[in-house]
Amino acid sequence: MTITSVQQDPEAATLTVVTQLAASPEEAWRLWADPRRLERWWGPPTWPATFETHDLAPGGSATYSMTGPEGERARGWWRFTEVDAPHLLAFEDGFADDEGRPADGPVTRMRAVLEAADGGTRMTLTSTFASPQDMQGLVAMGMVEGLQEALSQIDGLLVAA
Repeated sequence: MTITSVQQDPEAATLTVVTQLAASPEEAWRLWADPRRLERWWGPPTWPATFETHDLAPGGSATYSMTGPEGERARGWWRFTEVDAPHLLAFEDGFADDEGRPADGPVTRMRAVLEAADGGTRMTLTSTFASPQDMQGLVAMGMVEGLQEALSQIDGLLVAA
């Protein structure tokens, strides 16, 4: 997998990461559809993810936690708004409390588009924030670096598939 571009647009409150995967769109889709595969790449290596629930359908939801190097936990939730396998996934992403319920904090709309390109799949992840301030806060928390580290784990999963 190669990250081909990372674009931040503070005015539009968007972050777009484009990757090239050495897999078909169907193979790449399984990285999102199978929660056991998803948790092997969604968090950066030092903050691995565990998905407790994963109902990949429009109106469905997922809950997950990420465990840090000192055992600290950050929880999150997704609400799926569009699912068109194997080409499109859109969801809202936010922080969760200890029971996995939405907690205070910014909600990000994420859109993953998978399209056949260059003998593999181009995956474009676009995060849209409610405001430039929300974007700035999440970027300051390390979102860009964390997403790049997380995406860098995909190659190993595709080879093992």
